[in-house]
Amino acid sequence: MAEEAITGGDGAPHAEGATRAPRRGPRRPLRPRVSRSDQLQQSIKDLIVARGLSAGDPLPTEFDLVDELGVSRNSLREALKALQAVGIVEIRHGFGMYVGRMSLGALVDELAFHSRIAMRNDHRDLANVIYLREVLESGLVRRLVVERPDADHGEVAAVIEQMDAEARDGFVAPETDRRFHEVLYRPLGNPLVAQLLGAFWDVYFQLKDDLGPMIEPAPDVARRHRDIYLAVLAGDAPAAQAAMTAHFDGVRIRLRALEPADR
Repeated sequence: MAEEAITGGDGAPHAEGATRAPRRGPRRPLRPRVSRSDQLQQSIKDLIVARGLSAGDPLPTEFDLVDELGVSRNSLREALKALQAVGIVEIRHGFGMYVGRMSLGALVDELAFHSRIAMRNDHRDLANVIYLREVLESGLVRRLVVERPDADHGEVAAVIEQMDAEARDGFVAPETDRRFHEVLYRPLGNPLVAQLLGAFWDVYFQLKDDLGPMIEPAPDVARRHRDIYLAVLAGDAPAAQAAMTAHFDGVRIRLRALEPADR
Protein backbone atom coordinates (compact mmCIF):
# COMPACT_ATOMS: atom_id res chain seq x y z
CA MET A 1 0.00 0.00 0.00
CA ALA A 2 1.33 3.41 -0.93
CA GLU A 3 2.33 5.61 1.97
CA GLU A 4 -0.19 8.37 2.61
CA ALA A 5 1.18 11.80 1.78
CA ILE A 6 1.50 14.32 4.56
CA THR A 7 -0.11 17.57 3.54
CA GLY A 8 -0.08 21.06 4.96
CA GLY A 9 -3.00 23.24 5.86
CA ASP A 10 -3.54 24.17 2.17
CA GLY A 11 -3.69 20.53 1.04
CA ALA A 12 -0.24 20.62 -0.64
CA PRO A 13 2.19 17.85 0.28
CA HIS A 14 5.11 18.70 2.57
CA ALA A 15 8.64 18.18 1.41
CA GLU A 16 9.93 14.67 1.79
CA GLY A 17 10.99 13.92 5.36
CA ALA A 18 8.95 16.74 6.80
CA THR A 19 7.13 16.15 10.06
CA ARG A 20 3.71 17.36 10.98
CA ALA A 21 3.81 20.62 12.96
CA PRO A 22 2.51 20.16 16.49
CA ARG A 23 -0.87 21.66 17.16
CA ARG A 24 -0.84 24.58 19.51
CA GLY A 25 -3.52 24.85 22.14
CA PRO A 26 -5.05 28.12 23.33
CA ARG A 27 -2.54 30.55 24.79
CA ARG A 28 -2.57 30.98 28.51
CA PRO A 29 -3.07 34.55 29.70
CA LEU A 30 0.18 36.16 30.71
CA ARG A 31 0.58 36.79 34.40
CA PRO A 32 1.33 40.41 35.33
CA ARG A 33 4.99 40.88 36.03
CA VAL A 34 5.79 41.79 39.61
CA SER A 35 8.66 44.21 40.05
CA ARG A 36 11.52 43.43 42.39
CA SER A 37 10.49 46.37 44.56
CA ASP A 38 6.97 44.95 44.91
CA GLN A 39 8.42 41.54 45.78
CA LEU A 40 10.64 43.09 48.42
CA GLN A 41 7.74 45.05 49.90
CA GLN A 42 5.79 41.81 50.16
CA SER A 43 8.75 40.13 51.84
CA ILE A 44 8.88 42.88 54.46
CA LYS A 45 5.13 42.57 55.10
CA ASP A 46 5.47 38.80 55.39
CA LEU A 47 8.29 39.28 57.89
CA ILE A 48 6.11 41.59 60.02
CA VAL A 49 3.27 39.05 60.03
CA ALA A 50 5.53 36.05 60.65
CA ARG A 51 7.11 37.67 63.70
CA GLY A 52 3.74 38.70 65.11
CA LEU A 53 4.60 42.39 65.17
CA SER A 54 1.90 44.95 65.88
CA ALA A 55 1.48 48.66 65.17
CA GLY A 56 4.22 50.61 66.95
CA ASP A 57 6.57 47.64 67.35
CA PRO A 58 10.17 48.19 66.21
CA LEU A 59 11.38 46.55 63.02
CA PRO A 60 14.79 44.93 62.60
CA THR A 61 17.54 47.38 61.76
CA GLU A 62 18.33 48.24 58.17
CA PHE A 63 21.56 46.21 58.44
CA ASP A 64 19.67 43.16 59.71
CA LEU A 65 17.03 43.42 56.98
CA VAL A 66 19.67 43.67 54.26
CA ASP A 67 21.31 40.52 55.61
CA GLU A 68 18.10 38.58 56.21
CA LEU A 69 16.39 39.43 52.92
CA GLY A 70 19.55 39.24 50.83
CA VAL A 71 19.07 42.58 49.09
CA SER A 72 21.06 45.73 48.58
CA ARG A 73 20.68 48.71 50.90
CA ASN A 74 19.35 50.89 48.07
CA SER A 75 16.68 48.32 47.15
CA LEU A 76 15.66 48.01 50.79
CA ARG A 77 15.37 51.76 51.24
CA GLU A 78 13.24 52.07 48.12
CA ALA A 79 10.86 49.39 49.38
CA LEU A 80 10.70 50.91 52.87
CA LYS A 81 9.84 54.34 51.47
CA ALA A 82 7.01 52.80 49.44
CA LEU A 83 5.67 51.05 52.55
CA GLN A 84 6.01 54.25 54.53
CA ALA A 85 3.88 56.07 51.95
CA VAL A 86 0.95 53.71 52.61
CA GLY A 87 1.42 53.66 56.38
CA ILE A 88 2.73 50.11 56.77
CA VAL A 89 6.16 51.25 57.95
CA GLU A 90 7.00 54.30 60.04
CA ILE A 91 10.53 55.64 59.78
CA ARG A 92 11.63 57.79 62.70
CA HIS A 93 14.94 59.34 61.77
CA GLY A 94 17.45 58.87 64.53
CA PHE A 95 15.29 56.29 66.31
CA GLY A 96 14.65 53.46 63.87
CA MET A 97 11.83 51.83 61.93
CA TYR A 98 8.48 50.72 63.31
CA VAL A 99 5.33 49.00 62.17
CA GLY A 100 3.02 51.81 61.08
CA ARG A 101 -0.35 52.54 62.60
CA MET A 102 -3.50 52.31 60.53
CA SER A 103 -4.14 55.54 58.65
CA LEU A 104 -6.60 56.54 55.96
CA GLY A 105 -4.63 59.63 54.97
CA ALA A 106 -3.80 58.27 51.52
CA LEU A 107 -7.48 57.47 50.95
CA VAL A 108 -8.48 61.02 51.90
CA ASP A 109 -5.93 62.59 49.58
CA GLU A 110 -6.98 60.40 46.65
CA LEU A 111 -10.71 60.96 47.15
CA ALA A 112 -10.26 64.70 47.56
CA PHE A 113 -7.99 65.01 44.53
CA HIS A 114 -10.26 63.11 42.15
CA SER A 115 -13.36 64.79 43.53
CA ARG A 116 -11.85 68.25 42.93
CA ILE A 117 -11.09 67.29 39.34
CA ALA A 118 -14.65 66.08 38.92
CA MET A 119 -16.02 69.36 40.32
CA ARG A 120 -14.90 71.09 37.12
CA ASN A 121 -17.11 68.88 34.97
CA ASP A 122 -19.85 67.29 37.04
CA HIS A 123 -20.39 66.37 40.65
CA ARG A 124 -21.03 62.66 40.43
CA ASP A 125 -17.78 61.66 42.14
CA LEU A 126 -18.46 63.88 45.14
CA ALA A 127 -22.07 62.73 45.19
CA ASN A 128 -20.81 59.14 45.28
CA VAL A 129 -18.57 59.92 48.26
CA ILE A 130 -21.47 61.51 50.11
CA TYR A 131 -23.69 58.57 49.21
CA LEU A 132 -21.21 56.11 50.70
CA ARG A 133 -20.97 58.12 53.90
CA GLU A 134 -24.76 58.27 54.17
CA VAL A 135 -25.09 54.50 53.69
CA LEU A 136 -22.38 53.92 56.30
CA GLU A 137 -23.94 56.22 58.88
CA SER A 138 -27.43 54.89 58.27
CA GLY A 139 -26.22 51.40 59.13
CA LEU A 140 -24.16 52.60 62.08
CA VAL A 141 -26.97 54.53 63.68
CA ARG A 142 -29.21 51.47 63.46
CA ARG A 143 -26.55 49.29 65.10
CA LEU A 144 -26.11 51.93 67.79
CA VAL A 145 -29.81 51.79 68.69
CA VAL A 146 -30.12 48.01 68.49
CA GLU A 147 -26.81 46.94 70.06
CA ARG A 148 -26.24 49.70 72.63
CA PRO A 149 -29.67 50.73 73.94
CA ASP A 150 -28.25 51.65 77.36
CA ALA A 151 -25.30 53.68 76.06
CA ASP A 152 -24.44 56.98 77.70
CA HIS A 153 -24.97 59.81 75.20
CA GLY A 154 -23.92 62.64 77.50
CA GLU A 155 -21.20 63.79 75.10
CA VAL A 156 -23.70 63.93 72.25
CA ALA A 157 -26.05 66.03 74.38
CA ALA A 158 -23.23 68.49 75.08
CA VAL A 159 -22.48 68.81 71.35
CA ILE A 160 -26.17 69.41 70.63
CA GLU A 161 -26.22 72.25 73.19
CA GLN A 162 -23.16 73.80 71.57
CA MET A 163 -24.75 73.42 68.13
CA ASP A 164 -27.94 75.12 69.30
CA ALA A 165 -25.92 78.02 70.72
CA GLU A 166 -24.02 78.42 67.45
CA ALA A 167 -27.25 78.23 65.46
CA ARG A 168 -28.66 81.14 67.45
CA ASP A 169 -25.64 83.14 66.28
CA GLY A 170 -26.39 82.14 62.69
CA PHE A 171 -23.64 79.62 61.89
CA VAL A 172 -22.90 76.03 62.98
CA ALA A 173 -19.15 75.45 62.91
CA PRO A 174 -17.98 72.50 60.78
CA GLU A 175 -15.88 71.32 63.73
CA THR A 176 -19.04 71.06 65.86
CA ASP A 177 -20.79 69.09 63.13
CA ARG A 178 -17.85 66.70 62.89
CA ARG A 179 -17.70 66.33 66.67
CA PHE A 180 -21.34 65.21 66.73
CA HIS A 181 -20.67 62.31 64.38
CA GLU A 182 -17.46 61.35 66.19
CA VAL A 183 -19.03 60.99 69.64
CA LEU A 184 -22.35 59.58 68.44
CA TYR A 185 -20.87 56.19 67.47
CA ARG A 186 -18.27 55.97 70.24
CA PRO A 187 -20.38 53.49 72.27
CA LEU A 188 -19.93 50.96 69.44
CA GLY A 189 -16.30 50.66 70.51
CA ASN A 190 -14.93 50.36 66.97
CA PRO A 191 -11.95 52.71 66.36
CA LEU A 192 -12.14 52.13 62.60
CA VAL A 193 -15.55 53.83 62.54
CA ALA A 194 -14.06 57.13 63.68
CA GLN A 195 -11.19 56.83 61.21
CA LEU A 196 -13.40 56.04 58.24
CA LEU A 197 -15.94 58.75 59.04
CA GLY A 198 -13.06 61.14 59.60
CA ALA A 199 -11.72 60.27 56.15
CA PHE A 200 -15.06 61.05 54.51
CA TRP A 201 -15.36 64.23 56.54
CA ASP A 202 -11.87 65.40 55.56
CA VAL A 203 -12.76 64.96 51.89
CA TYR A 204 -15.95 66.96 52.35
CA PHE A 205 -14.15 69.65 54.36
CA GLN A 206 -11.49 70.07 51.65
CA LEU A 207 -14.22 70.50 49.04
CA LYS A 208 -16.72 72.57 51.03
CA ASP A 209 -15.65 75.83 49.35
CA ASP A 210 -16.27 74.27 45.93
CA LEU A 211 -19.80 73.43 47.04
CA GLY A 212 -20.70 77.08 47.33
CA PRO A 213 -22.33 78.85 50.29
CA MET A 214 -24.37 76.99 52.86
CA ILE A 215 -28.01 77.06 51.76
CA GLU A 216 -29.64 75.43 54.76
CA PRO A 217 -30.25 77.86 57.67
CA ALA A 218 -28.21 77.19 60.79
CA PRO A 219 -31.27 76.42 62.97
CA ASP A 220 -32.28 73.71 60.48
CA VAL A 221 -28.79 72.21 60.62
CA ALA A 222 -29.01 72.03 64.40
CA ARG A 223 -32.54 70.63 64.26
CA ARG A 224 -31.55 67.80 61.91
CA HIS A 225 -28.79 66.70 64.28
CA ARG A 226 -31.12 66.97 67.25
CA ASP A 227 -33.63 64.74 65.47
CA ILE A 228 -30.97 62.04 65.12
CA TYR A 229 -30.03 62.37 68.78
CA LEU A 230 -33.63 62.20 70.03
CA ALA A 231 -34.42 59.14 67.89
CA VAL A 232 -31.36 57.36 69.29
CA LEU A 233 -32.39 58.26 72.85
CA ALA A 234 -35.89 56.91 72.16
CA GLY A 235 -34.46 53.64 70.86
CA ASP A 236 -36.30 54.10 67.55
CA ALA A 237 -34.00 52.68 64.84
CA PRO A 238 -36.26 53.49 61.82
CA ALA A 239 -36.69 57.07 63.04
CA ALA A 240 -32.94 57.42 63.57
CA GLN A 241 -32.25 56.19 60.03
CA ALA A 242 -34.89 58.53 58.59
CA ALA A 243 -33.37 61.45 60.50
CA MET A 244 -29.94 60.53 59.17
CA THR A 245 -31.26 60.56 55.60
CA ALA A 246 -32.82 63.98 56.20
CA HIS A 247 -29.50 65.19 57.57
CA PHE A 248 -27.82 64.50 54.22
CA ASP A 249 -30.58 66.26 52.28
CA GLY A 250 -28.85 69.57 52.92
CA VAL A 251 -25.67 68.41 51.18
CA ARG A 252 -27.65 67.02 48.25
CA ILE A 253 -29.43 70.37 47.87
CA ARG A 254 -26.07 72.14 47.63
CA LEU A 255 -24.90 69.67 44.98
CA ARG A 256 -28.05 70.11 42.91
CA ALA A 257 -27.65 73.89 43.09
CA LEU A 258 -24.31 73.55 41.28
CA GLU A 259 -25.72 71.59 38.35
CA PRO A 260 -26.18 73.44 35.02
CA ALA A 261 -29.68 74.74 34.47
CA ASP A 262 -30.08 72.85 31.14
CA ARG A 263 -29.72 69.41 32.79
